[in-house]
Amino acid sequence: MNSETKICQNCQQNFTIEPEDFAFYDKISAKGGSASGGKVPPPTFCPECRLIRRMAFRNERALYKRKCDAPGHSEEIISIYSSDKQLKVYDQKFWWSDGWNPLEFGRDYNFDKPFFEQFKNFRDNFPLMSVSNANAINSDYCNVADQSKDCYLISAAFKNENVLYSNRTFNNKDSLDLYVVFKSELCYSNVNCKESYRLFFSKDSHNSTDSYFLYDCKNCSNCFGCVDLRNKQYYIFNKPYNKEGYLAKINEFDTGSFKNVLKFTSIFNEQYNKSIHRYATIMKSVNVLGDYIDNTKNCQYCFDITEGAEDCKFIVWGGVLLKDTYDGGPGIGGGGELIYEAFDTGIQGSRNFFTSVVYGSRDIQYSFNCHNSSNLFACVGLRNKQYCILNKQYSKEEYEKLVPQIIKHINNMPYIVKIQNDNSKSKNEENYREIIYRYGEFFPPQLSPFAYNETIAQEYFPLTKQQAIEQGYSWKDSEKRQLTITLTTDQLPDHIKDVKDDIINQIIECQHNNQNNNSNQNCNEQCTQAFKIIKPELDFYRKMNLPLPRLCPNCRHYQRLKQRNPLKLWHRKCQCAGTQSDNKIYQNTINHFHNQEHCLNEFETTYSPDRPEIVYCEKCYQQEVV
Repeated sequence: MNSETKICQNCQQNFTIEPEDFAFYDKISAKGGSASGGKVPPPTFCPECRLIRRMAFRNERALYKRKCDAPGHSEEIISIYSSDKQLKVYDQKFWWSDGWNPLEFGRDYNFDKPFFEQFKNFRDNFPLMSVSNANAINSDYCNVADQSKDCYLISAAFKNENVLYSNRTFNNKDSLDLYVVFKSELCYSNVNCKESYRLFFSKDSHNSTDSYFLYDCKNCSNCFGCVDLRNKQYYIFNKPYNKEGYLAKINEFDTGSFKNVLKFTSIFNEQYNKSIHRYATIMKSVNVLGDYIDNTKNCQYCFDITEGAEDCKFIVWGGVLLKDTYDGGPGIGGGGELIYEAFDTGIQGSRNFFTSVVYGSRDIQYSFNCHNSSNLFACVGLRNKQYCILNKQYSKEEYEKLVPQIIKHINNMPYIVKIQNDNSKSKNEENYREIIYRYGEFFPPQLSPFAYNETIAQEYFPLTKQQAIEQGYSWKDSEKRQLTITLTTDQLPDHIKDVKDDIINQIIECQHNNQNNNSNQNCNEQCTQAFKIIKPELDFYRKMNLPLPRLCPNCRHYQRLKQRNPLKLWHRKCQCAGTQSDNKIYQNTINHFHNQEHCLNEFETTYSPDRPEIVYCEKCYQQEVV
């Protein structure tokens, strides 16, 4: 079969469906005959719009307080669903208990209404789990987290202890303000780092200790402001020192001062822009395309794949022996296979289509938060069940007869969303276009229980309120908070040694809120306007000689997000021009394989052409750095 170019229903841009893509859709359609529910058609949304659509259903970090709706319970609980949402929400402990029966909410399928409309009505009247926070010890304010101890405001996290204000972290201890950090201890404000100890303000650095402001450094210790180093000790801004000279300089730098940290951040950013950058972080992999990929084979347009994947495409945040999967994530893997258009799904699952939070299950379609089940269609909250539709139990024969009829109905009575055309201020009918949802599409984002800016879609594909509404998403304005700000950021002590114990009783205005009040602009980073310093946090700053932050936890999270490249690729040429970089800023240290000529290598990279970084191909990078 030849490739086919289509126009995305959502963004109206062209995208291509390749022969191997058609083969995948045929593969997931073929097995099981009529029991599979019919042929899975090729998508009508481009890959990026498909990803945004899934992300618009995933709230990781927005937490609220509301009443528990479980029978006999009315206590206040922490929830990812705000109290203004007309939903039924159970405390997670009761939700997992045997105190209620999810099948009691089952209903007949209605062939007189569009499928997606029915599913939303069913879901909105079904008990939803307040947060996903399993095996937590003194870690109530966490979500999409497992095995957390003494943690606070962490998300997408696994096996952390005494970790605060962090996202996408695994097996860390006694650390703050992390983003994509694994197996580290006593670390602060790091992005994409792992297996490190006492590492601060660093990015893309591994196996490093007692260091500050590192980029792309491996196996380094006692280094400050360095880039592209391997197996080094006692370096400052890439220059070697003896031990005594290094320690004297570090004491002089004094990172306990906020002004000093700002100064060295600026110097480090200059160092970063003068260094060379590997076109992509790909390790131990064969025939792959994307970024942050390791131990993977035959995977295209994938990002943040760890511990292996094979024969996959369009995957974000996945891996762990994932196979034969398209459009997966965020959160996909754990030995799963034959999965399509799903997120937070896997754990030995198979043939899961258009699902979210589905584990250990097979032959599941259009379902949410179902576990260890099989042959479900449009179900919510089921465990150890099979042959159910809208949580109603059927026999095997009834199920296999009804599912194809439902799929036919979805195609014959599609769900239609009307979106106002770009730059059109008129409300006339002709100024709207239709997006049509038939079988084979993930749930329309208009059906998400969350506003766009409550989800990770806003984090990775940020929009203003006006842009979100114009594109058909909902938006949640900041809830009014009864705040009495007792300190502004310019009133905070510059040095941590001058901070008094009563700081934990103060309500500190976020620096962004202060700036916005002065400029009449709105922060688009879910700014909480003010924040508090909690005692474990203060103890950490004092122990590590680090200054108090000036931004609220949400704004700090967005500053870390800005340090990662986007989840998309650009075709570019290597910027090695023989003896130096194209912009003549970086001078090569040795003669490269192309000698004095410009490198001819081309690649796909997450560095867009308008960015300042100097991007080298794998060969040129290896000759300079490794």
